[in-house]
Amino acid sequence: MEKKETFEGQTDEMQELEGVFPKPFPKPFPITPPASGLYEWSKIILLPYLTPIPDGPIPGPIPNPIPEPIPLPKSPIPWKPPKGKFFREELRLDVDGRYPQMVASGTVIEFLSTKVHWIANLTVSGPNSWTGNIWYKDGTIASFPYTNVQIQVIRSWFTAQRSATVTFSGGGSSNRVVTFKYKSPYFHPVDFEFDCAQGEAATTTVDTCAHPNRPATLPSETLTIQQVFQRAGFNVTTSPGGIVPLAGAGVDAKWSDQEMHDAMQTYWSRFASKAQWAMWVFFASLHESGTSLGGIMFDDIGPNHRQGTAIFNDSFISNPPAGDPNPTAWVQRMLFWTACHEMGHSFNLAHSWQKQHPPSWGTPWIPLANEPEARSFMNYPNRVSGGQTAFFANFEYRFSDQELLFMRHAPARFVQMGNADWFDHHGFEGADVSSEPMFRLELRVNRERAIFEFMEPVTLELKLTNITSQPQLVDENLLSLSDSMTVILKKDGRPARQLLPYAHYCRLENKKVLMPGESIYESLFVSAGRNGWDIAEPGNYTVQVALDIGDEDIVSNPLSVRVLPPLGYDEEFLAQDFFSDDIGRIISLDGSRFFTKGNDILYEITEKLSNRRVALHAFLALGNVLTHEYKQIVEDSKEPRRQLGIKIQAAQPEEGRKLLTAALTTNIATAIESLGHIDFKWYTDCFTDWLAQQGLKEDAVKTQDLLYQTMSTKQVQGRKILERVLQEIKERRDSYKTKK
Repeated sequence: MEKKETFEGQTDEMQELEGVFPKPFPKPFPITPPASGLYEWSKIILLPYLTPIPDGPIPGPIPNPIPEPIPLPKSPIPWKPPKGKFFREELRLDVDGRYPQMVASGTVIEFLSTKVHWIANLTVSGPNSWTGNIWYKDGTIASFPYTNVQIQVIRSWFTAQRSATVTFSGGGSSNRVVTFKYKSPYFHPVDFEFDCAQGEAATTTVDTCAHPNRPATLPSETLTIQQVFQRAGFNVTTSPGGIVPLAGAGVDAKWSDQEMHDAMQTYWSRFASKAQWAMWVFFASLHESGTSLGGIMFDDIGPNHRQGTAIFNDSFISNPPAGDPNPTAWVQRMLFWTACHEMGHSFNLAHSWQKQHPPSWGTPWIPLANEPEARSFMNYPNRVSGGQTAFFANFEYRFSDQELLFMRHAPARFVQMGNADWFDHHGFEGADVSSEPMFRLELRVNRERAIFEFMEPVTLELKLTNITSQPQLVDENLLSLSDSMTVILKKDGRPARQLLPYAHYCRLENKKVLMPGESIYESLFVSAGRNGWDIAEPGNYTVQVALDIGDEDIVSNPLSVRVLPPLGYDEEFLAQDFFSDDIGRIISLDGSRFFTKGNDILYEITEKLSNRRVALHAFLALGNVLTHEYKQIVEDSKEPRRQLGIKIQAAQPEEGRKLLTAALTTNIATAIESLGHIDFKWYTDCFTDWLAQQGLKEDAVKTQDLLYQTMSTKQVQGRKILERVLQEIKERRDSYKTKK
């Protein structure tokens, strides 16, 4: 195994202390060590059958207890290993030391795979004690209902052990208490390898006070790249670097992304086509694009992104401003800054000003707050007010708090090199989430599990609850898709996408009072939008919603959604036409007579896939537009943009009634699950109102009565239909009886 070198000849213990305390160490030496760091708990839960035994029957009765081990034959006999489950939990406590974020995060690991990840904001509750609300969860969150944590740390220089006892509470579950043992002052490991092109040098250190343009309080030290990331929370090791021959860059001696990727595979000692806490840092002369490129996180080739960065020594970063008082120190600082900047990208950090970016750049996990004036490695010095002079006058060689929160506490797969794709998942840490939120936003489904048939349009339910003890004023349309809501969808193994609905509504704000514990609800159609079909192919997806309420961001739970594979040839064949923009608009907008080809496909689905849930949505969309007259603009065939008038298409009440009856009354329990409680009730109300207008009051009463009977007995994961909803159904049903 290759030997790893620690930087600057420091011992492991010295490095640990350096990650906790600024230099020089405080004097007198502190009585108690810092509480911050990584804590761990582990346990093997054995299954009932444990003893290795030979295959086959054991002759005779076995005494209890067994006085002596049963002798095994000398010839090799297959044996069964002990059976058990390995559980491990990690706690990352971040309350003191270097740049404390007052945050705790944890990871529940089972069989070496992450099951749940959580994050909580903390406040001091006593000596060595902190409490807080859990505001983020990822993974199998149904097994982790808790909403609050209380952390008590025992620490002393005079004892060999350090521990943290965590009490998880809330979420309707009994308290859970876990005692974690201290493991490290760092939250994650990471290994760097610095290689150089032939004739180039690696800049991995900087004299922080060599240049006169600096903060007055900046400590004077020789700072290393390793120390920068150690102070960000990483246990840094360094693999020995080497020289990369110029032959790899071709005859022009300038490097392309592909050439650097090839060099990384050849010369990086730890290269592997897998995610790992390691990166390759390459110092070269110039990129093929010229002197305007100072550095790049070039590795977005292949399935494992963010493993390689490059710094170009002869680019613009080696040209100090005219008249600079110390040009040599300026260049050294820029080379060092560029290296840390590009390495920050490998941790999946975006630029400070690009956290709220257009969809064409990829989609963040949830909305971010831009930091255009941040004195961070991830900002450009010349972009802040006052330019690079103003930037370095206040630059402390660090990442911003938002960036540190992400690097230290985000789910590991979001940050780890080679795991999540570049610019994917990095965004959740920027939400302005209050430590004492007023609301809870839940994303859920109206079925036992979030599993959908192939081609079944996906409708979810949003629930916003006032979790304070005081009434709160909210817009009654708050949960409708608008500028205040961001919906992110991600298929496993694919970049995240933002849901862009077909229609954008500008509604008059209408306030309502939400009492303590009271909730408002809304449905959310997430299958398709202006991006196309976001949820279509079989596989696993994650959906999450962020809601901007004034100065506070409310972030929902991430909901895992699974789409099953097709059942047969008809589904596979029809899917080729179904997943089109026309069908997406028809389903989303509850029907259209304009998209005739799309309607033909939906009719074919009702015939060939009548026993599948997609047929319910097809019946509904086709029937809706036939119950009323339909106005359509008529265009000149010779000049398509020239309007000749409005054509009115007559209603087809009999056909419309037949289609809607098939959608809403044939298999009502399945339809309620597929359309969702909210939408199904709304569609049924519209249908029965229309039936009553047609003089079919008896049918309207029967349909509402069927709705009442089904919903009054329906439960989903222990949730009953609200009593006020059932009362509304009864009142509407009874109104048809008395209506003349």
